[in-house]
Amino acid sequence: MGLISNGTTLLDAGAIDSGVATGKMTLIKTLTASNSATLSFVHGTSSVILDSTYDSYLFKFINIHPVTASYFQVNFRDGGTNYDAVKRTTNFKAQHRENGSNGSIDYRGDEDLVNSTANQVLSLDIGVENDGSGSGEMKLIAPADTTFVKHFLSKISYLYGTDYSMVSHVSGFTTATTAIDGVQFSMVSGNIATGQIKLYGIGA
Repeated sequence: MGLISNGTTLLDAGAIDSGVATGKMTLIKTLTASNSATLSFVHGTSSVILDSTYDSYLFKFINIHPVTASYFQVNFRDGGTNYDAVKRTTNFKAQHRENGSNGSIDYRGDEDLVNSTANQVLSLDIGVENDGSGSGEMKLIAPADTTFVKHFLSKISYLYGTDYSMVSHVSGFTTATTAIDGVQFSMVSGNIATGQIKLYGIGA
């Protein structure tokens, strides 16, 4: 029995019609930290794709563990050699302590950027204890577009200090219409001891 919507067959005998967009995730590249100062995804380098091949790109952060407790951050390259794209951003965080206290949700104006080339903070201090890490994702929309600003959205869950569960939400855009051809992740201070960042293309 088929599934039909508005006259279009979506499923027939359990198979998805070839004309239906599925939003497939395609793994493009995995970078693994080993006391790394930066993890950089550059279009055309080491099989990295950041162009119009996909509608959007998804970076998955898997157990990012810093050498020293520090903020995790990102910046973008817009055709030059430096990661200094101008950005306008906003963010907030939620937290809860293991003893049930200090539960709150806060707008983090200090980490907002206003037409700045600085790195964008994606988290507060990720703990350095043996079990400390941060995991999450960041979506980058149509980085090769040369008409509109380029939007990005990030969400990271992490161990803060020794006993806080925190989640940081960051969103914004690069203000220039120039294509984004590189994305670089790092810590505000110190290196990334271990962890992986995976880049996926999202599209039909």
